[in-house]
Amino acid sequence: MSLTITVIGLGQMGGNMALTLKAAGFAVTGSDVFEQARDRLASQGLEVAAPEALPETDVYLLSLPTSAHVREVLESSPGLLAIAPKGSVIIDTSTSDPSVSRMLAQKVAEAGLAWLDAPVSGGPKGAASGKLGMLLGGDEVVIERVRPILEAMSAKRTHVGGPGSGHVVKLANNYLCAAHLVTTAEAVAMAAKAGVAPEACLAGLNSGSGRSAVSEVNFPEWIVSGRFDSGFTTGLMRKDLRLARDAAQALDLPLPLLQMVVDLWHENADRPHDRDDFNHIASPILDNAH
Repeated sequence: MSLTITVIGLGQMGGNMALTLKAAGFAVTGSDVFEQARDRLASQGLEVAAPEALPETDVYLLSLPTSAHVREVLESSPGLLAIAPKGSVIIDTSTSDPSVSRMLAQKVAEAGLAWLDAPVSGGPKGAASGKLGMLLGGDEVVIERVRPILEAMSAKRTHVGGPGSGHVVKLANNYLCAAHLVTTAEAVAMAAKAGVAPEACLAGLNSGSGRSAVSEVNFPEWIVSGRFDSGFTTGLMRKDLRLARDAAQALDLPLPLLQMVVDLWHENADRPHDRDDFNHIASPILDNAH
């Protein structure tokens, strides 16, 4: 029998994931606190429900901005801890605070439900095409149970440990991405000031050990092209960097470079603005080369 799914959070990521799962043949209901989001997905053929009228399904897939939103969906009255059928699975695809995720995972288990953190990468395009990358934190038996859903949504899945582990590795990943955007921008700016075109510099970097996903994808796709339409905002990256910093501090682990990256991303609240595409962090650095 095919698993039934409720997707909670119908933004660019959650909405596209819901449509992808529907196209794969699953019975999917979408929900969002914003009526406009529900109407937009309903117009694309998705069954929708208001937050106060969630159906009983096998899986509740969350795509929400912060851990606070995830906690509210679970613990509010009535939240999923109270209304989800016993044995159903909570999948959190948000980028969340690992300590909160571990606390919630325990409450989920005590309520007779199962937990899986599954933060994603690949942006709205990956969500729409079913080609996301997923970092999985939870029990192997839970992963096996929902594997058809994960396979419909993603091109690559990596199980990194127990509950909360997926969110730990996601924060580590986003820290590196944020740092690479800055370091690659500085390298390209240095080359440009010395008379080397950005495209030529990037080709050289990508043939050597300095390459990264940022130099291979972000720069040509969104920065050099001037499109800046990745679907991920500066505000969300700043939030993730603060979570990474807080996680390190909670572990009493001094990471001075991480703090420098956090500070740099928060240096100017207007350039880039929180609502701007996160790749815009490179713009002021590259402008200095002109």
